[in-house]
Amino acid sequence: MPVIRAPHEFNVDDLFVDLSGVVGHSMHLKCEGFNFAGSIKIKAALEMVQAAERAGVLHPGGTLVESSSGNLGVALSTIAANLGYRFICVTDPRCAPTSVTMMRALGAEVHVVRQPDGRGGYLGTRIARVRELCAADPELIWLNQYANPGNWRAHYRRTAPAIAHEFPNLDVLFVGAGSTGTLMGCARWFRDAGAATRVVAVDAVGSVTFGGPPARRAIPGLGTSVAPALLDRDLVDDVVHVDDTETVAACMLLASAGFLLGGSSGTVLAGALAWSAVHDSDRTLTSVAIAPDLGERYATTVYDETWVTNEVTAPNQRRASQPTSVPIEERPRT
Repeated sequence: MPVIRAPHEFNVDDLFVDLSGVVGHSMHLKCEGFNFAGSIKIKAALEMVQAAERAGVLHPGGTLVESSSGNLGVALSTIAANLGYRFICVTDPRCAPTSVTMMRALGAEVHVVRQPDGRGGYLGTRIARVRELCAADPELIWLNQYANPGNWRAHYRRTAPAIAHEFPNLDVLFVGAGSTGTLMGCARWFRDAGAATRVVAVDAVGSVTFGGPPARRAIPGLGTSVAPALLDRDLVDDVVHVDDTETVAACMLLASAGFLLGGSSGTVLAGALAWSAVHDSDRTLTSVAIAPDLGERYATTVYDETWVTNEVTAPNQRRASQPTSVPIEERPRT
């Protein structure tokens, strides 16, 4: 076992789970989250903080501010506590209560905005609040994960190479689309490597990232109500949208086999299974899906029957007369 001095020095980056016994065919899950922040966001958080330090905009004792639905907030809280920075996280009511508690335990100041932005989410409201805070205190450093190149570089440098090392002949990679940092970093790496790997983005129904209509989303993590500036659509081969019901079902499928993973992980797996049912009916492709987070902080949401009934099942029933999923889009391979 390694001896470390800082929480960000430990991160399991080479753990893959063979899900063939769970889903009935070849599918591998890259399990992130085995680190002190509990998610893949520890990589982007560290990369963005270190870039701000190198650029001379972040100084000892400085204060960081960021908008987050949960995971990045916990990751930045972890790093800020260790490096001696103050951190302000702006989040919303969908953030798991456990994540809020974790951030505050790590010394972060948490602001919860409660006014939806009118586009099916809270991101617009969260960003507006960050801008207000920065205007009131020009000393605040907003990392801006939605436009910060350090977000995708973290995965270009670490996540994608780790996948390619384990699966040198990978056919399909499934990546969730939130801020699109993981998606863009991996897509750029495989494109630059000249690999034939198809990169499939998994987004949430109700997200506007790929031009879909905005709608309410109950599960945080993937999907946005403001299209992220990092996104380069030309780097993505296909897109599949997953609704909250499908996310919960995928999480419960994993849990039934002893793998308690997060809502974002369930969304990515649900998208991978939907795509494979259409494009890999003979089950010959080598596939990897990135699972961004672990499941403990979703115990009172995705894994709570009452919450699922009130926040997912009932709203979907009220929208029963409308489509609840968006068809898979496929871009021709160039």
